[in-house]
Amino acid sequence: MRVPTTDIHGTIDAVWRMESAKVIAGLTRIVRDIGLAEDLAQEALLAALEQWPEAGVPDNPGAWLMATAKHRAIDQLRRKTLLERKHEELGREVAVREMEVPDLVSALDDNVGDDLLRLLFISCHPVLSTEARAALTLRLLGGLTTDEIARAFLVSEPTIAQRIVRAKRNLAEKQIPFETPRGDELAARLSSVLEVIYLIFNEGYSATAGSDWMRPALCEEALRLGRILAELMPKEPEVHGLVALMEFQASRSRARVGPSGEPVLLNDQNRTHWDQLLIGRGIAALQRSEQLGMAPGVYALQAAIAAVHARARTPQETNWPRIVEFYDELARIAPSPVVELNRAVALSMAYGPAAGLAVTDELNQEPSLKSYHLLPAVRGDLLAKLSRFEEARAEFERAASLTRNMREQEVLLGRAEKCARGEAS
Repeated sequence: MRVPTTDIHGTIDAVWRMESAKVIAGLTRIVRDIGLAEDLAQEALLAALEQWPEAGVPDNPGAWLMATAKHRAIDQLRRKTLLERKHEELGREVAVREMEVPDLVSALDDNVGDDLLRLLFISCHPVLSTEARAALTLRLLGGLTTDEIARAFLVSEPTIAQRIVRAKRNLAEKQIPFETPRGDELAARLSSVLEVIYLIFNEGYSATAGSDWMRPALCEEALRLGRILAELMPKEPEVHGLVALMEFQASRSRARVGPSGEPVLLNDQNRTHWDQLLIGRGIAALQRSEQLGMAPGVYALQAAIAAVHARARTPQETNWPRIVEFYDELARIAPSPVVELNRAVALSMAYGPAAGLAVTDELNQEPSLKSYHLLPAVRGDLLAKLSRFEEARAEFERAASLTRNMREQEVLLGRAEKCARGEAS
């Protein structure tokens, strides 16, 4: 019986999400041009949309896409009269008899891990802006459409399209090699990759703008990329540290949103709704990081903090002095005003609101936090706990004016109203 076209299209979409990164990575290794590789992969996708509704889905759809794209790569290279050697290499790499599945599987699987790793490093190359890195990574490794990326980051589709086009052009013009960096360059480039993955996760975990408090699809995509990277680079402790951090944070997702979509803060969450499977994965990833025997880095320390929360069955059981110690270490190896602000919260929970407020008083003079809504939000909370309600109200109102997330704004204005009535929470 013929499968309905809508079902076939759904299957093709699922296959594309799973296989597109491998196809693009393999093609980039061959043609050495990330833009051309994506174009060739898209041509293979169009071929699938045309042929599969009639012929049916192949037994190995990923291998079919790869083989089809490689045939198109050969045609492209021949049209451009590239070196005969390259023709011969490509000709050997693609099985002449396309229906022989073992050959196609081999063509797809050769160097897949290495190719994916190279693609991740080139997508997150520091020569690109942070926004461009995130967009290109989601497009090439996440298989997201331009429209999906635009909706995720609440910007226009043409803006995202321009970022992606410019990023690919930039990589081509600067002749960025399709390779995994080594030595000292690896550490610098790996830092960029981790930064992009965590940026994607954070945008999903606490949306910077719009009417939704969370965008779970971005969290899931970042976690998927992090898990892939952890398997490709098993001896890098910070990779496992980042995965652990994201697993712990993702475990709270269901408890972070109320019945009407409103934010639910950490101490107000129903911890029975925390995902124990993800917590277990977080603990395992953190242990993998620690077992490598190196001093914990930025992500591993944040994961260790998240683990303290994950192990506390109630807010009252949280070991806040231990969290302060982790923040002290984090401030030592990666000092920043945001780390100090988080440390202020931990101090207030461990030793009272006055201890935390003293730190935020100093941060009030920090230029980089001038438009950071969480500084007045934290100050408002600490002032309210000290019954300085009028000052707290002003801080909550200022925080509400600075955030672009409507859900968060509603919560902050609600707290301001409570302070106006002389209520602490």
